[in-house]
Amino acid sequence: MSIIDILSFESGLEATTVERIIRNAPLRYKTYQIPKRSGGSRTISQPAREVKVLQRALSDVLLRVLPVHEAATAYRPEMSIKDNALRHAGDGPILKMDFKDFFPSIKPRDWTLYCKETGALTDPVDVRQTALLLFQRPKGSAVMRLAIGAPSSPFVSNALLYEFDKRIAAEVARDHVTYTRYADDLTFSAPRTGYLVNVEKMVRTTLAGLEYPKLLINGQKTTRITRKYGRRVTGLTLTNDGRVSIGHERKRILHAQVHSATKDLLDNDQIAELKGMLGFVNSVEPQFLDVLRRRYGHSIITFIQRFESNPPTLDLLE
Repeated sequence: MSIIDILSFESGLEATTVERIIRNAPLRYKTYQIPKRSGGSRTISQPAREVKVLQRALSDVLLRVLPVHEAATAYRPEMSIKDNALRHAGDGPILKMDFKDFFPSIKPRDWTLYCKETGALTDPVDVRQTALLLFQRPKGSAVMRLAIGAPSSPFVSNALLYEFDKRIAAEVARDHVTYTRYADDLTFSAPRTGYLVNVEKMVRTTLAGLEYPKLLINGQKTTRITRKYGRRVTGLTLTNDGRVSIGHERKRILHAQVHSATKDLLDNDQIAELKGMLGFVNSVEPQFLDVLRRRYGHSIITFIQRFESNPPTLDLLE
């Protein structure tokens, strides 16, 4: 079966409809800006609904089953930012690096070379059709690229970086260095600083030697962190006794927000946001929920966790 026939079967759309959607799929995106925590903005390109349906279908039948290296911890249902951080738990130094313009730097050429090398797809027509479905052509540009916002992009990036992850993990392991990659964030930890001295150069050399994808390191975000200055990985704090924490600042904010909730000072949107934060706490440091329960009462925490658009009143929960 061709990829068109497979997507037709998976989506329930006629094959002619699938082919028509794919033909101009690179142009069917809505682009907007969202603010970054660190300042500035990030460009998000949301595919049209019909394109998204086919991208998810392709993810289910192909992209999700492509090999992903164990060092890659993002976009995997069995892993989280906590799993990524825990691999670096302890009190050793950390080196953090990240890619410059990660998703947009991945191009159809990379997908074509990957398919040719791995045999993920062998029919040139299938390769060309999937490239049209997976990559966006931004308005005013002649170059297609992986879009931040497409449901298929994370799976494509993890697959295409398998060889990079494999080489880096094997190379640094010789010097007792642990490596993980969470999307574009590269983290290296070691027993002593000396083990990390050559890692940055090795990463750049490895990238230069890869046929695909052609990625660059964002040198401005390369940082070295020791126990003295507090070690954070993918937004989480590594404690010196080998645990992962949400960090003192988040805890301070949560104390203040829960206290405000007890005084009925939060609106529905703020309670909904707090509910999400408590869910995050439960996945990373559930013992801190017990601290909040002891401090503010079981009822208010339960109220927040069960909050909906028309939430029950506190007295119903007591």
